[in-house]
Amino acid sequence: MKMETIPTEDQKAIARFAKAMGHPVRMYVLELLSRQSCCYSGDLSEVLPVAKSTLSQHLKELKDAGLIQGEIEAPKIKYCLNQENWKLAQELFARFLK
Repeated sequence: MKMETIPTEDQKAIARFAKAMGHPVRMYVLELLSRQSCCYSGDLSEVLPVAKSTLSQHLKELKDAGLIQGEIEAPKIKYCLNQENWKLAQELFARFLK
C-alpha cells in the first residue's frame, strides 16, 4: 500500500489559492480580471476605496499565489489572470467542494 504524502500538492495549491483569495479586495480584482483580459494598476486604484500601497500589497499576494501576473508597461503595470493557475484553482475548488 502506497502512503500518500500529507499534505498533497493539490492540498498545498488550494490552500495557497484560498489564502490569496481571503480578502474582498482581492476577490474584486479576480472577478474583474475574469471578465476582461487585463487591467492596469492605476485603473484599479481609481475604483477601489484603498490606498495605492494597500492595493499593491493585495496585487502582490495574488501574484505570489500565482493567480495573476503583471507586466510592466512603464509607467504602469498591466495585470492579467494567470490562465493556467486560474484554471487549476477552479478545478481544485470544484473537486474539493463537490
